[in-house]
Amino acid sequence: MAGARIEEYALIGDCETAALVSRKGSIDWMCWPDFSSGACFAALLGTAEHGRWCITPVAEVLRTSRRYLPQTMVVETTFETKDGVVQLLDFMPPRETHSRVIRRVRGVRGKVTMAMELAIRFDYGRTTPWVTTHNGQLRAVSGPDMVVLHTEAKLRGEDLKTRSEFAVKEGKTVDFSLTYTSSVGEVPAPPDAEKALKRTVSFWTEWAAQSTYRGRYQETVDRSLLTLKALTYRPSGGIVAAPTTSLPERIGGERNWDYRYCWLRDTAFTLLVLLHAGFEEEAVAWRRWLLRAIAGAPDRVQTLYGIRGERNLNEWHADWLPGYENSRPVIIGNAAADQFQLDIFGEVASAMARLPAAEEDIRVDAGAVQARLINHLCDIWQDPDEGIWETRGGRKQFVHSKVMAWVALDRAIKHHEQHDGGGDVKRWRKNRELVRAEVLEKGFNRTLNSFTQSYGSTELDASCLRLVLVGFLLPDDPRIIGTVEAIEKHLMKDGLVQRYDTGAKEDGLSGGEGAFLACSFWMAMNLHLIGRKAEAEALYDRLLGLTNDLGLISEEYDPVSERMLGNFPQALSHIALIHAALTLSGGWRPQPL
Repeated sequence: MAGARIEEYALIGDCETAALVSRKGSIDWMCWPDFSSGACFAALLGTAEHGRWCITPVAEVLRTSRRYLPQTMVVETTFETKDGVVQLLDFMPPRETHSRVIRRVRGVRGKVTMAMELAIRFDYGRTTPWVTTHNGQLRAVSGPDMVVLHTEAKLRGEDLKTRSEFAVKEGKTVDFSLTYTSSVGEVPAPPDAEKALKRTVSFWTEWAAQSTYRGRYQETVDRSLLTLKALTYRPSGGIVAAPTTSLPERIGGERNWDYRYCWLRDTAFTLLVLLHAGFEEEAVAWRRWLLRAIAGAPDRVQTLYGIRGERNLNEWHADWLPGYENSRPVIIGNAAADQFQLDIFGEVASAMARLPAAEEDIRVDAGAVQARLINHLCDIWQDPDEGIWETRGGRKQFVHSKVMAWVALDRAIKHHEQHDGGGDVKRWRKNRELVRAEVLEKGFNRTLNSFTQSYGSTELDASCLRLVLVGFLLPDDPRIIGTVEAIEKHLMKDGLVQRYDTGAKEDGLSGGEGAFLACSFWMAMNLHLIGRKAEAEALYDRLLGLTNDLGLISEEYDPVSERMLGNFPQALSHIALIHAALTLSGGWRPQPL
């Protein structure tokens, strides 16, 4: 039995790792002890034999509903059977000494018999651990890893799995707690599930209460903010692009990437959105993470890093996994870490210019770091790169990349003039004007009346929708309006935006992909800014309709089969959702985020 459709999952997490729970009560994906560790539940990319933890009624489920407890990442799933109603509460308490998943089964009405099946498979489903029982504790051990199961339910071993059947009556509760620890460490004591639940609810509700956002789409924005927080790695301040790997951009295709890392681009976007909503603590933590991660020469700055700032993210294939709905390969690691993506300088400069002042935990002046990066940018901005979409068909003179080089220079100039007056601002101004002039000359196709993917190209690219969002040109500029109309005509299919035409040019990969949801949000923002507000709201409302019942959204969407595609939940999609809400509600105009 394979995993569920992507949109059927909920996310729980402790700000160090996360798990995906299906509507049927099965945890099909979880990496322990952190986001980038090997998965101990990998049914999402294979079958139940590759690891899962399922708790569900034995009898046929007549109706299922679920929700997050308000302003939390605690999932409540309600199952209705002919015998009664039962609720399953899934959550991960904020980590103290150990990381835990707690699952509470509560009787609501009648008497419901439940089945529990636990199949732990370390190393992405490859390794079956030794399982023993000691004083009512079930221990699963393999190499350095051990997980401990605590429950009062009666357990039995069967077919290399742990199973249980138990009944819950109205008002009764049965708790299960799974704890990760070192195989050579002390076995943790069982947690108090009720206290853990209260602590978890308090953690999330207190965090959410800090939000200063008040406006239209309030509930949707709040849920996306909570999701972005759940994707942060609290010990370092890094933010992962998604908690999953290899969820395909096309079912059966090869565009299956590992997103459990920190892209400078995505994390910069995330922090700017969080700052808009009043969350400065995350911004301070991210700046510290950034300064640690980019230590060394400016020419060694990478596109992405590990959650602690690791540089070596070697890409390899987990060949024993069949992939999500047979979409192979299953990729671990990400070779994009070795790519040159010019646009990251713009995103980082924009973020550093907006981050609040803070006492650093390392002896590095953030302004000096920014100056070194911008000086290096002056030397390299004319070079071709792999671009925002990380294509593998060779470097090009991507228009979006050049515009973001302009953004880096523009924000650095303004920041240094406002704060410390340092840096070679005269040189930066000269290069800013050179970049702008070159993009306007070589990046705009007069025949198409649109900016194109790269210099001299006739191919369109949805990344050009960002030109107005970063302030490169004003919304009423005919070149912006022409670009919006061209993308709308040639890159929109079934009402959603494609990144670019994967069939028109060689990008180093076979097959196509779904509609890229962030691009569709960018289109809604562009439509609003050029005055087509009714159409912008219609598109935005449609996009909100693509989120699942819990408000989560993936990287891409297939409008033909009406299903989500790509890694899930995806930070960039939620960032664009929030950014669009700010724009359509009138709380943001084109300028640095």
